[in-house]
Amino acid sequence: MTLTRFVTKNALRNKRRSILTVLSVGVSLLLLTFMLTLWHGFYLDKGSAESTRRLVTRHRVSLTFSLPGFYREKIRAVPGVTAVVPNSWFGGLYKDDKPENFFAQFGTDPDEFPKVYPEMQIPQNQLAAWQRDRAGVIVSDELAQQHGWKLGDRIVLLGTIYPVNLELTIRGIYHWPTTNKTAYFNAKYVEEAVAFFKGQAGTFSIMSGSPDDVAKIASTVDDMFRNSPQPTKTESEKAFGLTFVNMLGNVKAFILSICMAVVFTTLLVSANTMAMSIRERTREVAVLKTLGFERQTILGLFVGEAMALSIAGGLFGCGFAWLLLTLMKQSPMGFFLAQMQVTLGTLGVALGAAALVGFFSSLVPSYHASRVEIVEGLRHIG
Repeated sequence: MTLTRFVTKNALRNKRRSILTVLSVGVSLLLLTFMLTLWHGFYLDKGSAESTRRLVTRHRVSLTFSLPGFYREKIRAVPGVTAVVPNSWFGGLYKDDKPENFFAQFGTDPDEFPKVYPEMQIPQNQLAAWQRDRAGVIVSDELAQQHGWKLGDRIVLLGTIYPVNLELTIRGIYHWPTTNKTAYFNAKYVEEAVAFFKGQAGTFSIMSGSPDDVAKIASTVDDMFRNSPQPTKTESEKAFGLTFVNMLGNVKAFILSICMAVVFTTLLVSANTMAMSIRERTREVAVLKTLGFERQTILGLFVGEAMALSIAGGLFGCGFAWLLLTLMKQSPMGFFLAQMQVTLGTLGVALGAAALVGFFSSLVPSYHASRVEIVEGLRHIG
């Protein structure tokens, strides 16, 4: 029998305890993997090549305040800017207020929208049909599949923020590289129906010529409107997304504290389990020494068993975290998690943490067990 086979056999000798240990480590690693994925998505992932060139201009005070429409042409004149489109949140109801019928809805400029969001994949004839129809709308393929929509279908969005119901015709179905459940329609439709919104925009999305131009464009745009009645705040698309995260508080510290608590708790649980398991096998250690096993070999066997169980739990937890995140991204609110991916780096860190937990939790009891004298071990009753 090889040492690997010996370790595997002993790790599963008490199946109930082994399964509970794997599950406890797995649940902890599930939470750790999820937190690491959030950390990576919020703070480390730079997004697509196109998103690194995009900026968002909003009202400096709050997103609830709109910006004058003429800002668009002024922004377009800033050096380094290649395209600008308005994006105004409509927030209407489709059918009812059930979560499964919720999706994002934005009024924009169909003519320039593809220049700011070139990663959007849509047949040219569908794009042209959307641009010609003032009451046209394009929806993501995920939304179309979820609601059974097809080209030519009419959908009605009941106004909640604006006193108007939009009767829209689906002119295009687009695909986005990441999860996207959004409908885009012509902002002129709302402007013509709602007097107070005429000549207004919620935000402006800007496409720069290069990622190096982003900081310069942001400062130039904000300086341009600094003393106007509607001052602006311009930032990269990534930074704009993080403003919603920062509304929850110090998310960085929150995620870090949870990760530390998870690792520490798992270490305590695993250490207690391994100490009980090794203490029960004192006579076995004496027998192994009688058969010629050296102290280092016995130490390695026990540590290997603990690491095998921890890594098995880590694999279970990481796999379940990936499945959970995939299911959450398919939910009605999944567009908030569109950029979240369980990357190989995240898996490596989580499995590394699981291996370290197994190593350190078993090191001390394994060391003491390896030092047991043969006669003392054979006399042990436990």
